Amino acid sequence: MSTIKDVARLANVSVATVSRVMNNSPKASAASREAVRKAMSELGYTPNANARALVNRTCDTMGVVVGDVADPFFGTLVRGVSTVAVEQKLHLLMGNGFHRAEQEREAIELLIGKRCEALVVHSKALSDEALVEYAQQVPGMVFINREVATLPGRCIALNNRLGTTVATRHLLELGHRHIAFLCSDHAIEDAALRHQGWQEALREGGVSAHDEWVEWGAPSEEGGEQAMLNLLAKGLPLTAVVTYNDAMAAGALSVLADNGLRVPEEVSVVGFDDLVYARYLRPKLTTLRYPIELMAAQAARLALQLAAGDAPAEGSRLYAPTLVNRQSVTAVRK
Repeated sequence: MSTIKDVARLANVSVATVSRVMNNSPKASAASREAVRKAMSELGYTPNANARALVNRTCDTMGVVVGDVADPFFGTLVRGVSTVAVEQKLHLLMGNGFHRAEQEREAIELLIGKRCEALVVHSKALSDEALVEYAQQVPGMVFINREVATLPGRCIALNNRLGTTVATRHLLELGHRHIAFLCSDHAIEDAALRHQGWQEALREGGVSAHDEWVEWGAPSEEGGEQAMLNLLAKGLPLTAVVTYNDAMAAGALSVLADNGLRVPEEVSVVGFDDLVYARYLRPKLTTLRYPIELMAAQAARLALQLAAGDAPAEGSRLYAPTLVNRQSVTAVRK
């Protein structure tokens, strides 16, 4: 079955130009209209009704797909998109993908079927090819926390590797050499990149990144608890722990307290995300700020611009995490 990309290729124009022609935009030249209509006729291409509705702004909804809205991280993401939806007087529809391909597909197709005006999609399980296919159907689809090589102007992501690199370097500067890492056991790019950042920072500091210093668990408080228990069971002389996210850090703090280990006097702990409860943990959590609400709002605005027929930017927007110093880290005792 032909796609809008096939039409653009045959007509020798951009996908955005095809969208403009299909929706009678005054920005489309007479020559473009003729080339696109000829290509559509040759390919037997019939425009997707839902995609046309998005560009024509014939509905008053926009959509967002997240992992699980019950997770505070995704709740913050939804709030960022919701802020823009309210500004534009749009209703917001939401779907959960649970980091599973079939659920992500169902959520995306449900929102497309509801003729959402624009879509912000957080997908970790679907392939790049599947996401490109959806993006071809829906001009106003933007991907957050994901870089798809062939859709650079429609992606907003975070430099995950940099985050754990910054955290580990900070601990090294404070004299720590026995630095463990609690990592998510989800098979997603974020976990791999954060693990790499920890490894790279240790190598830069002349410290071996031993596999035994890494424990894997669910990216939740319970996962952090279990990973920290496993780490302590090894009897390693650790002085600091970098964690995949604030939830795992919270679980680790609980286990350290239960085992009589003082934070940060005996063990320093660094989180990742800077969710709202990070400042209410005891001690207050030193963490990496993930500006997900800011990124989500940017993704929502970009989705609306693309839905209106604007051309995507040339490259992905890559945000940088920043260190937030609180009370869970201190210099190593000499």
